[in-house]
Amino acid sequence: MDPTLVIMWVGFILAGYSVVGNDSIQTLGTFLSSNEQRAWYVLWMYAGSILAFTLLYGWYHYSGDVSYGRLQKYAFIENMTWPYLLPPLVLMLLTRSGIPVSTSFLILTFFKPSGLYDMTMKSILGYVLAFALAILVWQAITKLLDRRFIENPITPRENRIWTVLQWCSTGFLWGQWLIQDFANIFVYLPRGLTGLEITLSLTILLLLLGYIFYSRGGSIQEIVKAKTNTVDIRSATLIDFLYALILLFFKEYSNVPMSTTWVFLGLLAGREIAIRYQLGKAGTGVNPTSLRYVGMAMNAVLLAMVLYIVYLRDQVSNQLIGAFAVLIIIRAVVVFWETNRQGIAFKGTFRMVGLDLGKITFGLVVSIALVYIMKYLTAGAVG
Repeated sequence: MDPTLVIMWVGFILAGYSVVGNDSIQTLGTFLSSNEQRAWYVLWMYAGSILAFTLLYGWYHYSGDVSYGRLQKYAFIENMTWPYLLPPLVLMLLTRSGIPVSTSFLILTFFKPSGLYDMTMKSILGYVLAFALAILVWQAITKLLDRRFIENPITPRENRIWTVLQWCSTGFLWGQWLIQDFANIFVYLPRGLTGLEITLSLTILLLLLGYIFYSRGGSIQEIVKAKTNTVDIRSATLIDFLYALILLFFKEYSNVPMSTTWVFLGLLAGREIAIRYQLGKAGTGVNPTSLRYVGMAMNAVLLAMVLYIVYLRDQVSNQLIGAFAVLIIIRAVVVFWETNRQGIAFKGTFRMVGLDLGKITFGLVVSIALVYIMKYLTAGAVG
């Protein structure tokens, strides 16, 4: 048997398991958390049907290219050698260890290293934008909804309504994510798949997805379950909906690939800080401090910055991204100082957020290092 053919399909299988396993935290994490009482195969059949439709539609509409055109600038490697198996292998090890890492950084960057810098800056923008939106949205939502969700268990009638809403939002989000991340999986296969190849690849992906649901998301899922009230189907629906809107912005108006993992963890981080802050503030009963008014003013600045970035779309400069990141850090510091003065236990929340950020930063460092290692190995193999 042709060794290149073996490496191609082994790479596809490893990439499929690693990408779906790692990124299930984004699109399926809250879905799994809030539907733990349901049989895993029911959830799998729902997600699998969306996967099959999305894959087959792309294959038919784009003449065999299931990446929806995202791999046009990524040439298919005719003679793959063993170093091409390293990205999904490392990704699989990180996933099994519970470390979220960008699949685009680890896999796609190797096929086009020149895009690494732009992808990194766009991912940082995704993190801070999601963080800022989550802070702004959940400060209001916690007052109006999340506090009531936590204090009042869902009724049977409400559960039926929110179940429909959540399954719809998850289905839309899952489909949008698949359209973007099919490229990370099918980069190992030819750009125009035959009928046999699409059938075989679809079967493999459905089996891998079934294992992910059977294991309830694996180690990565613990990041979602550790956040406040994510098992409540009402809160999970709100998370999915806002995340879908952010992804829609980046996918429609940005041509540069980015890490959706960074976007999702930025969303969870901002949400966690906003919820813990609002709930803790209500429990103290103290009068507003000057720092709170500073925080309110900074919220207005954050909103203006978000609107400006949306207006600029894909013309956001790296300097503006850096300024936005600094503003987010200052806003978090203000929250930390204010909660310390009011006696609100907040160190654990920042420790959790910092740990998640440290994990994805570690994954980025590993990705960059691996890109250059593999570049050296493949250059040596070719030469």
